[in-house]
Amino acid sequence: MTAVLDLLRCGADLSAARALCVLVHGRGQSPEEMQSHVLARLDASGIAFLLPRAPGASWYAARAVDPLTPETRLALDEGLAGLRALIRDARAAAPGLPLLLAGFSQGACLSLEYAFAGQDAPDALAALTGCRVGVAGDARPERLPPGLPVYLTGSDADPWIPVEAFAEAAVALGRSGAALRTDLFPGRGHEVSDAEIAMLAAMLGDMAAGHAPRMAAAR
Repeated sequence: MTAVLDLLRCGADLSAARALCVLVHGRGQSPEEMQSHVLARLDASGIAFLLPRAPGASWYAARAVDPLTPETRLALDEGLAGLRALIRDARAAAPGLPLLLAGFSQGACLSLEYAFAGQDAPDALAALTGCRVGVAGDARPERLPPGLPVYLTGSDADPWIPVEAFAEAAVALGRSGAALRTDLFPGRGHEVSDAEIAMLAAMLGDMAAGHAPRMAAAR
């Protein structure tokens, strides 16, 4: 069973787009919330956005920092399979266009696991308040494509993604050779800040212009 039951399309038409962005919502959220909370604040012309919807508004039932159980692995595998099918379909419909995979909270965690799985990799990744799913003792893939541009964010006050889990993800990304930028926002709540919006817009602007994102401060 595919995890993607519905899809919200926003931004440029595929025929006119210069880059693609798959944006994955968090637990208890929807594509419509990603549209109003993230896309409405983005200055990103020429981008076709594809926003998948999780069944029951959740990609998996456990917290990201809980040990992986067979049930969580099954749900995670279904979510990853749905995301993989979406990315393959998007690339087939718009061959040659660069694709950025982005997510917030649980969507960021799912996106990180997708990239670490190493199949049908995106051209860049933005994990807004994300971490690995599971704990250090769990068997988890680390097949991230070397040199993948990755933007990872977190907060020391976020109630869902502890700063320790954010740091562990940063170490795993660095160990795998990502072109990594991390931003930790002291005191920031469970939300996407203006600075994160600006960095996401900069990454998409670079990709629409035909080159890899420059992982420096947003311009």
